[in-house]
Amino acid sequence: MDRRTLLVTGSASLLAGCAGRWEVSYAQGLDPTVTRGWNASQVIATIPDFLTVSNDNTYAPNADIVWHGDPFGDRKEQVAAILKEAVTAASAPLKGPRSVAISAQLLHFHGVTPAATNRAPGAVHNIGFRAQVFDARTREPLTGAATIEADLEANVGAMAITAAVESQTERKRIVEHLTIVMQGWLGIGPDPRRTFVSIGR
Repeated sequence: MDRRTLLVTGSASLLAGCAGRWEVSYAQGLDPTVTRGWNASQVIATIPDFLTVSNDNTYAPNADIVWHGDPFGDRKEQVAAILKEAVTAASAPLKGPRSVAISAQLLHFHGVTPAATNRAPGAVHNIGFRAQVFDARTREPLTGAATIEADLEANVGAMAITAAVESQTERKRIVEHLTIVMQGWLGIGPDPRRTFVSIGR
């Protein structure tokens, strides 16, 4: 066994030691009889300045934001765009008379790296954010700030290759997942809350 094989095997073993329980969760979904009276005229996605970013192509970089699903660039800007796109899509069915603004503040966005995608036995997109709804005109809070965990099993190995062939990019898959999670919280979609066990950070 050469040194490269030892390094890969050792890294995989280390990652396997990080197997744990992951979740899609929020304390309570909103009342659909209320939310169907809203229309989302504004979606605000914010990334706190203090969140750290890593572009390291290792199995599990130690940072709040890890994202390789877009070309190299401003990772905070990229994940903010993902979050905004998902919340906008989730709230699109709301056609009520009251205009609201939905705020989504990122807590962490730990996507998988190419190294993990190619060689890890499993991986997780670990995503969390805080969501709140305000009256669009008065800025009166209409909900409390809800912490939403939206973890998702990542495609690795052969599954990642199949997804790429079918044009199911990481970004597209995450946007679709976050849309479903937000619709559940808004009370206009099935309850997506669940737990699962997988290898990850």
